[in-house]
Amino acid sequence: MPNLAYWFRNDLTAMTEQSPSLPAISTLLDAISAPAVLIDRDYRICASNVAYRQTFTEGDPRLQRKCYEVSHGYKVPCDQAGETCPLRQCLESGQRQRLLHIHNTAKGREHVDVELNPIRSENGDIQYFVEIMHPASRPSEHHKAMIGFSPAYTRMLELLSRAAPADISVLLLGESGTGKELAAHYLHSNSDRADKPFVTVECSGLTESLFESELFGHEKGAFTGAIHRKEGLVEAARGGTLFLDEVGDIPLTMQVKLLRLIESGSYRPVGSVNPKQADFRLICATHRQLPQLVEQGKFRQDLYYRISPFPVILPSLRERQQDILPLAQHLLHNLTSNRGLTFSAEAQQWLQQQRFPGNIRELRNLIERSVLLCDTDEIGVTQLQPDMGAFSEQPAADMIEFSQVQQSDQIIPLDQVEQHYLARIAARFDGDNATLASKLQISERTLYRKLKAIKQN
Repeated sequence: MPNLAYWFRNDLTAMTEQSPSLPAISTLLDAISAPAVLIDRDYRICASNVAYRQTFTEGDPRLQRKCYEVSHGYKVPCDQAGETCPLRQCLESGQRQRLLHIHNTAKGREHVDVELNPIRSENGDIQYFVEIMHPASRPSEHHKAMIGFSPAYTRMLELLSRAAPADISVLLLGESGTGKELAAHYLHSNSDRADKPFVTVECSGLTESLFESELFGHEKGAFTGAIHRKEGLVEAARGGTLFLDEVGDIPLTMQVKLLRLIESGSYRPVGSVNPKQADFRLICATHRQLPQLVEQGKFRQDLYYRISPFPVILPSLRERQQDILPLAQHLLHNLTSNRGLTFSAEAQQWLQQQRFPGNIRELRNLIERSVLLCDTDEIGVTQLQPDMGAFSEQPAADMIEFSQVQQSDQIIPLDQVEQHYLARIAARFDGDNATLASKLQISERTLYRKLKAIKQN
């Protein structure tokens, strides 16, 4: 808001001398559509607009109260309470400040994107600040599950909030189960493309032969079995967002085609000679270490730089320990809104002590299982604890011993050999599934699918 200082300068002198100028200041603030307040150097709220009163204080202007008292419930400024204070930073730098804070609102605690603009007197001294507050998210069925107030989560959300309005490509990094698809939905829902399609491409499940056809589509008769023209996912995402999940699993031979799409903004459906223009915002996600894959020659360096101008690391659940219980309660409410189930005190304590190598996905699985096992109104530790001993220690009886396979000339179906080997490795491996999948050089999603197939057999 470059004209804020000009708007307010003429009223500042009168404001320090008499209170009748406050209505005029409030009227000027009402020209700002987002919630906004005028704060003096002593942290006092001197004026507020209608949007602020409706969003944060249920109509109460909260004049002459300290901003940190109203926004956070603190008795001291934010920087003295262990947080970053935009007002203090603004005083020290003399420049506009912007950061993500957790504010008390009429709906409870919410993340708020805070923008603080210094207002100077005629002699150039900072006398007041205009604080403009944007709730960090728009209502959406997808990112409602993005719950958390830990420092690690807040840092991640601040990066997402800064990237969302831009059209920059974002690379979401982090362990499996940390919520990368939810983060992608958040970026889409808070962008100018929010009313356009959000299209997901599951890269780990596509073979080389399918990748080009799925992404770019194909013409009738382009290959055996192509009896109809098919629209590709790039076309389906026109005007919206294209989300490439597990981009690190794209076959090397297909990466050059994706690179050409990103660089030129055009593509050709399989079997067509006419190029088409693409129109999408690109978001990619992976649990893999792409720089290592680049060094190993398994991922193109030029493609890596194209998809990663704005990388965002999603923290693991063990890095946001204080978020485990709010997340668990949110998931439980979504799963049992008609039953009113709760966690016992012991179950809450047990949940907060877990490491959750599978992150939010593992937490959700535990809660879903506990709901099915619970016959009362309260979930205890017994319902939460998984019982995997029988699977991990007792391989299926009909599986053929791998050592016998090595010593025998008998031809054994490959899927049986793979199942037996994978069952033994999974039972003895001490690390998490993400590490095991990496060592096996498959995606964690593929590993989960194969382990599930073993259990069903």
